[in-house]
Amino acid sequence: MLTANQILHEAFQKVLAVADPQKSMPALLAEIFPNGIRGNCLVVGAGKASASMGDAFEKFAQNNWPHANIYGQLVTRYGHDVQNPIPHRKITIIEASHPYPDDAGLKASIAIMQLVGNLQENDLCVVLISGGGSSLLPFTAQDISIEALQKLTQELLRCGAPIEEINIIRKHISAIQGGRLAQLATSRNARVMALIISDVVGDRASDIASGPCAPDPSTYDDAIQIFEKYQLQTQVGLTAVHQYLLQGRQGLHSETLKAEDDICEQIKNIVFATAQKGLEAASAFCRTLGYEVHLLGDSISGESQEIAKNHAALIREHLINSSANKIAWISGGETTVTIPPEMIGRGGRCSEYLLALMEETLDIQGISALAADTDGIDGSENNAGAYFDRDVRDMYLAKGLKIQHYLVNHLAYDFFEKLHALVFTGPTLTNVNDFRIVLIDRHE
Repeated sequence: MLTANQILHEAFQKVLAVADPQKSMPALLAEIFPNGIRGNCLVVGAGKASASMGDAFEKFAQNNWPHANIYGQLVTRYGHDVQNPIPHRKITIIEASHPYPDDAGLKASIAIMQLVGNLQENDLCVVLISGGGSSLLPFTAQDISIEALQKLTQELLRCGAPIEEINIIRKHISAIQGGRLAQLATSRNARVMALIISDVVGDRASDIASGPCAPDPSTYDDAIQIFEKYQLQTQVGLTAVHQYLLQGRQGLHSETLKAEDDICEQIKNIVFATAQKGLEAASAFCRTLGYEVHLLGDSISGESQEIAKNHAALIREHLINSSANKIAWISGGETTVTIPPEMIGRGGRCSEYLLALMEETLDIQGISALAADTDGIDGSENNAGAYFDRDVRDMYLAKGLKIQHYLVNHLAYDFFEKLHALVFTGPTLTNVNDFRIVLIDRHE
């Protein structure tokens, strides 16, 4: 019989398995290329899962497409390359910084665009995209330095801006995102196929890695409104970004790719791994163990602590009205943590959610929970998230820790570290957003 701790962790593994490119890409490639690939095939892209995606792509090509000339370059986060790559790689893997871009990412993204610029008529350009690609492709428009982009990223993350807003600004200062990679490829009369693992709410191709191949519904005016909403125009080092956006609104810079543009007929974006599919896999697993499962959706967003309070209230209400002995609540999406400028904090949105949930449910018997980021990294440290069960709660009581101290100072990592309740996976080589599961066992 599995313990609550084992069930929590196994459910998380079910989510990761669904999103694993090594398991999901072969069937996808067989489906979308029923006649195989012949001739030149450039493979480019970026993201935390891109190295694994590229490795799976090459393995399939080697076994099934003898007449394909596969070559290219991908960018992934430091430490996110596959451990045992396919021998004699044709697709180069470059590692760079995330979430704050660096020179390695800049050089790699410039090289990618040079490869795209050398495409020939009827060549195929396959673009492998997953979460994290925005930071890993920091090739910005003229007059915007890598230092300015680093500062922009830092300020947007600190003020708790949702990823959708961050990406609207990124797209409008990028030489790659907002469909610009696809614009360059189609200008060479090449075909473009983007294969995408989603880490964003809604699974829109335009939002994932800021949509290098996707039509973008946002405008320079939207980007300016977001920029000024967070008063970034007052920040030292961001003047060039603000000026570029203002010039774009005046028509001095071209807009991002739009759905009505004719070239969209030459571009296909396929989102094949999503948070929803992972949540469904975790739900099915829990049902086999006799749990009444409530899937709260893959689009949860908002401040981590507030979402935890909302979930605690929902759980309490359901316990009053339900006679079930075993109940599971499962959700995805991406919450945020807003940290005051004078505070550093230690942890991430998943562990902060879990800490707030633990505080709100201390009087509920038989409760256990886990919250983790599917890329294996939750916020500022090296853990994927955290969990609690009866043993963790007993240890908390024995140690006499004050949850409010850790919540107010955004030190969720420190709290769960003291209780040996952090979740460590290392880089998972995939990314379908956050996973949260709460279990109730009334017989515990």
